[in-house]
Amino acid sequence: MDIVSLALYRKYRPGMFAEVIGQEHVTEPLRNALRNGRMSHAYLFSGPRGCGKTSMARILARSLNCTQGPTPTPCGECDSCRDLAPNGPGSLDVTEIDAASHGGVDDARELRERAFYAPVSSRYKVYVIDEAHMVSKEGFNALLKLVEEPPEFVIFVFATTEPEKVISTIRSRTHHYPFRLVPGSVLREHLAGICAREGVDVDPLVFPLVVRAAAGSVRDSLSVLDQLLGAAGPEGITYRRAVDLLGQTDAALIDEVVDALAAGDGGAVFEAVGRVVEGGTDPRRFAADLLEHVRDLIVLRAVPDAASKGLLDRPADQLDRMTAQAARTGMAALSRSADVLSTGLTEMRGATAPRLLLELVCARLLLPAAAAESSVLARLERLERRLEVSGDASGDGAAAARPAAARRAAVRPAAPSAATPSAAAPMPAVSPEPIAVSEAAASEPAGPTPVVAVSPVEVAAGGGLDAAAVRRAWPDVLEAVRARKRGTWTLIAQYAQVATVTGREVTLSFSTPGIARSFATGVNVDVLKDALRQVLGVDWEIACVVGDPAAAAPTTTDPPARVPAASPPPPFADGFAAGDEPTDEPTDGATSPRLAGDDAAIALVRDGLGGRVIGKLDAG
Repeated sequence: MDIVSLALYRKYRPGMFAEVIGQEHVTEPLRNALRNGRMSHAYLFSGPRGCGKTSMARILARSLNCTQGPTPTPCGECDSCRDLAPNGPGSLDVTEIDAASHGGVDDARELRERAFYAPVSSRYKVYVIDEAHMVSKEGFNALLKLVEEPPEFVIFVFATTEPEKVISTIRSRTHHYPFRLVPGSVLREHLAGICAREGVDVDPLVFPLVVRAAAGSVRDSLSVLDQLLGAAGPEGITYRRAVDLLGQTDAALIDEVVDALAAGDGGAVFEAVGRVVEGGTDPRRFAADLLEHVRDLIVLRAVPDAASKGLLDRPADQLDRMTAQAARTGMAALSRSADVLSTGLTEMRGATAPRLLLELVCARLLLPAAAAESSVLARLERLERRLEVSGDASGDGAAAARPAAARRAAVRPAAPSAATPSAAAPMPAVSPEPIAVSEAAASEPAGPTPVVAVSPVEVAAGGGLDAAAVRRAWPDVLEAVRARKRGTWTLIAQYAQVATVTGREVTLSFSTPGIARSFATGVNVDVLKDALRQVLGVDWEIACVVGDPAAAAPTTTDPPARVPAASPPPPFADGFAAGDEPTDEPTDGATSPRLAGDDAAIALVRDGLGGRVIGKLDAG
């Protein structure tokens, strides 16, 4: 008993135009040409591998040489039809040439010499040149005259995956038919029919795995199915066995990772990665499957009825889960995730530690701030959805009418940061002495504002931002400041905290008077105002105090007092005394002047970092 079976891609190779699947745009014109007697002497079949190019060439030769033809429906009974059947012995008048090994000029000359002999027993001599892009330029030139003016009984069929490599002089003398990859739904139905004919039970969830592994190639899909059939047990082909054999990721594991990413659950994500590696799945394969899943979610988000339109080929229960996942995730977040995964796959190519790179990719997916514009959109979508869940407490749509930036600040969850006051590390107990930043700030009524926790619904209903809400949005404000002026960002991020918010004024508390004066220098205040306007959508004035961030904001009844300058250092041995340092004494006794240039830098180093001036260099 012969235990070696005929491969499925050979056993089920099409022998008629009607048996070719997914290439109706090619079969119909060829059938019409045969029916109308308008055949060409040269054809160029191009397309991806395994989509039916050489099979179509054989069917064309069979239709041309049928005793009842040329006809689009060969009889299958005559000698020519039997010889040219998918598993027939072949015909002397139909020659297949593999250009990968016979593409030289000598091979082309030999073909040219044999082409002028009449057919042995058929109507036409058909030359099928496979992998035609492998023919050398000299070989093509040797064939050019023959292809241009062949004998009336000679027909050429060039098959190639890279038509652009076929020289233009040959292409211009052929009828070009581009083949396509077969849609997943068509391919799955074809595979199910073959399994039924083979009498093997197959779990319906297996077919999407085979289709995905074949990527639209009929021959590849039959090869994969052949492997699964060979490994099938008495129960048939199960989903678990197919996943193990094909090395693909279990759909349940993909769903778990997607849900964990949407919830920001880093622990669940990295646990899943651990199971992927322990289960023997290639990290690159997992990343590719996850990227394909995200792509499908993007399609579902854009086209809710994508399955009915043929854009997705997934089982019904899996489509329901994916629809829910797409509804929970915004388009910006999905698009950014696809970008991160695509970049990660490129980095993993040829990597010696693919698991490490996969974990780094997952870390980037969990950290939206790692990207720029896409992360801002993703975070904005997430926060707006939280506000929608909380509801509009006012009942009049006021929350939806306010700028999205203000709603972002209102619903941002509190997170520890360098700019948030902490009970574990209180500010020095220094009596607040406000610094006048601008005259407009003094014109606004101000008073003590307690720092209290405000729920998202309360903020949405109230229509305003308090100090707690500003502190939650402060990391975003700092990012906007850093994008404008890094020096200003350093001053605020390291030495300032939000003290109070009153009316149209925000009060910052600085650790030392010198740092506060440095902040009031130059364009620092304008930079911060621009950042607040960008992130929170507010046009506020800035006031400064030194000391406890919970202290009251400056009042308007009396002019704010100047923060006293630090005690001057003692004179130095080289004769430079404290009086040689730039002074910050006010000119009118009311407000502190703004320092500029080198004076500001000296004040920052002296008061903020404890430095001293030990000498000056003459610029001349």
